[in-house]
Amino acid sequence: MKIVLDRPRCEGHGLCEEAAPELMHLDDDGELVLDRAEIGDADAPQAKAAVRACPVAALRLE
Repeated sequence: MKIVLDRPRCEGHGLCEEAAPELMHLDDDGELVLDRAEIGDADAPQAKAAVRACPVAALRLE
C-alpha cells in the first residue's frame, strides 16, 4: 500500500500528522513530509486514519 500526497491541495492543517505521526510530519514551513510513503499492513490503520482526517482530501491510499 502507498500513501499519495496531492501537495498543491495540502493546506498544512496537521490532522494527518496527529493521526499517523510515525508516517508523516509537518516541517518547519508547515509543509507535509511523508516519512514513509510505502506502508505495510501494520501501518495501514494509521494511514487510513490520516486519509480520513485530512479536511481537504490531500491524501489517498493506492
